[in-house]
Parts: sequence; structure tokens; C-alpha cells
Amino acid sequence: MRLKKFSEYSETARVSVLSAAVGLCAGAAAVVLIKAIGLLHGSLGTLDAWSAFRLLPAVGMMLSYVVIRYLVRDNVSHGVTKVLLAVSRNDSRIKPHNMWSSMLTSALTIGFGGSVGAEAPIVYTGAALGSNIGRKAGLSHRSITILVGCGAAGAIAGIFKAPLAGVLFTLEVLLFNISLSSMMPLLISTVTATVVAYVFTGDYNLFLCQIAPFSLQRMPFYLILGLFCGLCSVYFLRTTLALEDRISRRIPEGPLRWIICAAALGGLIMLFPPLYGEGYDALGSLLQGDVVTSEISSPIQGLLSSGWGIPVFFLLVMLAKVFSMTLTNAGGGVGGTFGPTLFVGGVAGFALVRSLNMGFPALALPEQNFVLVGMAGLMAGVMQAPMTAIFLIAEITGGYDLLLPLIFCSAVSFGTTRIWERYSIYTKRIAASGDLLTHDSDQAVMTLLNTADLVRDKYPRIRKDASLRRLVALIKESTAAVIAVTDRDDRLEGIVDVGEIRGLLFDTKNYDSRKVKDVMSAPPASVYSGEKMDSVMEKFDLTNAWRLPVVDRDTGRYLGFISKSRILMAYREQLREISSE
Repeated sequence: MRLKKFSEYSETARVSVLSAAVGLCAGAAAVVLIKAIGLLHGSLGTLDAWSAFRLLPAVGMMLSYVVIRYLVRDNVSHGVTKVLLAVSRNDSRIKPHNMWSSMLTSALTIGFGGSVGAEAPIVYTGAALGSNIGRKAGLSHRSITILVGCGAAGAIAGIFKAPLAGVLFTLEVLLFNISLSSMMPLLISTVTATVVAYVFTGDYNLFLCQIAPFSLQRMPFYLILGLFCGLCSVYFLRTTLALEDRISRRIPEGPLRWIICAAALGGLIMLFPPLYGEGYDALGSLLQGDVVTSEISSPIQGLLSSGWGIPVFFLLVMLAKVFSMTLTNAGGGVGGTFGPTLFVGGVAGFALVRSLNMGFPALALPEQNFVLVGMAGLMAGVMQAPMTAIFLIAEITGGYDLLLPLIFCSAVSFGTTRIWERYSIYTKRIAASGDLLTHDSDQAVMTLLNTADLVRDKYPRIRKDASLRRLVALIKESTAAVIAVTDRDDRLEGIVDVGEIRGLLFDTKNYDSRKVKDVMSAPPASVYSGEKMDSVMEKFDLTNAWRLPVVDRDTGRYLGFISKSRILMAYREQLREISSE
């Protein structure tokens, strides 16, 4: 009996097997990244605080910049956003170097004290693993997309040991229109990645939390925390994007930007030492209720010697984290906003609850609980992913006793943020460009359709100074209903609608005296080769045309025609693909 080759099995079976392989690789990558960052932190921890805060982040940023500029030669920042773009506009194709480049550069950045998170780079790494394994196996675009999601989910599961959160992250943030039948590969991947993480790191957890029992009487204060986290989320999102834009516009990429960003980052860390690195050590202390202010060496340490100075100090840390994160990435470092979101949420929760306890001592609110719930609240707002926030925090801290406050705070924060911000920090720029896939199947299909793929160049061309006889001969040779009129450089000058000039075709006495320019007309509208499908359909609606010419945006060169019938066929095919079980 002959054994089947792997390629002979159904695609569903192959995806299930490959999802385990992707989860294995993503989990291993997460372990390697965690170990590398820990190794660098440990080996550099002997330096005095002044040298560490001033020099090490700058060194890590420079090393990352050198790797990207001279070895990778590609932009690897904003990992989650790049995955979203790959899914919506690049057939889920992610370059092979992303299987290691994001991981290497983020390890250098964070290991040397860069104030960013490792989660987005490892998500990019996991997604790249899924993309390249799927392509190597010869899978369809839909199956490759599922493996991209498996890689991202496995990366989150591996770094946090939170399989359910990995699945929810993929569903809420990355793959909006995934079918229920695709859940099994995601679960296989996350479970595999979590097992790998446990095998190599044991029971080690990023966050250990000593939480107080849940009390229904404290629910109004979780409402206040949710509102506060929503406002902080708006600040986090808008400040990050605005600062990124301002730096990119005003400071050219290169040594000058590195010097300015490194100096500013060093100054912030000197003022606020918890900004050094991911900040998980400080966050862990807050979760343990161990706020050791005496070990914080800062020029503004005087704040920490007074009761109200402590929440003020941590409120300033919360506000400054957005700047330190953006400066790290702008200066050449590689890291994400996932970790800083957790950090800012925890610090926001602490600053709020310490202020409430100092103002109203009789409340005696448990600070660790509010730190924990604040982490979920800010993630729900900044990432627009409340389910991920709820179950990630519950899984990584064992805080299921606080499930109700987690749900309540996350929902309030999410709703508050949505008043001002419709999109998450990952999707806002993509939405502005029209490349964002959403849960709306119709909108998702329109986003996936590529104008350039629907252009047909079967229509004949003619010069405007050609005779009517030449035009008639061209009509006889072709079945096209429209003819493009172009100049010597192939730029579109007009069109000839065969139906509109049908009466002239029988007037043979004017075949030589009349020219094409006498019978051509201006097109009702022109479509550009890279134009978004929403814009194309709007032009069809406004002109009531059946087909429109397509030209190059920069040169005006004629490329062909796009028709309503072709768009409708492509729409139906794409809708069938994303809706199939």
C-alpha cells in the first residue's frame, strides 16, 4: 500500500499539520527573544545607573539601525501594522528575512534598554513564519492567510503563555473575516507555542500578582478606572502618531535623528528610571504591591518623599512613556506598542488608586487589583481589542477572580476611546489609506480587490489624426465596443464609442475626409492604476458608465479599460473565498 505524499492530502488537513509546525516555530522564536533580552539585561546590569540610562539605549538603537540599514535593508518597524498590510494588499506575503530580522533588532533594542515592547516584533516574526511555510507548501492565498494568523497567535501565546489570548488577538486585530472552520488551526498553533514556552522556561511568568478578593462594592471605582483608561488611550494613540509624524517630517533619517532621539530618551530615563527597557520589572513590583521608591534614583526624587508625590511621579511616568517609546523607534530601534500599552495601563491604574486611597483613606482599595485591571483597560482602548485584553490579563496573572472588573473596565475604556477614535493604533493609518480589512464582508471584499488586476488591454488603439476609413477597418477587425485614442507617447486623449458613431459607419463618402478626432469624445472619467476600489466604484456610479479607461497616475499613459462586469465577477469570487467554511 502506497503512502500518500503530503501534497496529496486535502488542503484542510495540510493546514492543520502546518499550523502545529508554525506554532512550534513561533513558540521557539518567542523563547529565544525572551532569553536574548534577559541575557543582555543581565550582562549589562553591572553598569552604574548613569552609564546605563545615558548610553545603553543609544547603543542598542544604533546597533539596530546598522543591522536594518546594512544587513536587512528593509523597514521592519510597526510589525502588527505590516502584517495587516500584508494580509490586505500583498496576498499575505511577508519577506523571508522577517522570520529573524525583527527578532534580532528588537532584542538589541530592548536588551540595551530601549523603551519599547517585544510583542509586536515577535508577532511579525510569527506571521512571517506562517507566510513563508504556507508558500513553501504551495497553499492557496486563503490558507496562507490562516497560517499568518497562526504564526501571530502562536507568538502571543508563546511570549505570554496565554493560548486563548493569542487566538483572540488574531481574531480581533489581524484576521477580521476568518471563518469558524479556521479556528482549529489557530487553537493548534497557540497550544503548541504555549507548550514550547513551558518546556523551555518552566513556570516562569512575566507578571506575578497578589490580588485581593473581588468585592462588588468596588465596582463604581472600576467604572472610574475604565473612564480614565479610555482618556489615557486617546492620549496614547494620538500623541504617538503625532510625534512619529513630526519627527519623520522635521528630522531626516540618519545620525542626526539618532543623536537627538538618543539624547532625549536618555534624559527621560534619567528623570524617570521605570522607563528603562520594557518596564516590566517596575510593573511587576506594582502588581506585588511593592512600590520601593527608595531604590529609584532620579533628579526629581524629592517627589517620592511625599505622600502625594508618589502618584504624581507615576502619572508623569505614564505620560512620558509614550515619548520614550516613540523616541526609541524613531532613533533606529525596533519595538512595539503592545508592551508599553500594558505598562501605561498598569501605571495609570496605580496612580488612580493611590490618589483615591490618599484622598479617601476609608476606601482602602487594593492597589494590585487596579494595576491589573488598568492593564486590560488601556489595551482595550489603544488596541481596540477588549476580548484580547480581558483574557490576556486573566491568563498571564491568574486573575480570573477579577474577571468581572476586567470585563467592566475594558468595556468602558473601549467605549470611551471609540467616542474620539474609531480605529486602533495599529489600524488608524491603514484606514486612512483605504487598505484596512474590517468585519464588514462587503468592505473587506472591496479592500482586497486590486484595480491593476482587473484592467483589460484587449481594446484597440488609434491616433486622433487617423482617417475614418482606418477607424472603420479597426472596428471590423475587433469586437470591442470602445476604442482608445492615444498620442505618440501612448497617453490617452479620448475614446470612440462604437455605438455612438454607428450611423457614420455607413457614410462611406466621408471615410477619407473625416478624422478620428472628429468623432472621438472625452471619457466620462478616468481610473488610475493604483486607485482604491471604493473610489473606482464611486466614479462608475457618478458617470453611469459601463467601462472606464485606466491610465498611469504619473504619466497619463493608457493601460486599458476596467468594466463593471469584470469587477462584479471578481467581487463574487472574492466574497466566496472569504466566506467559505
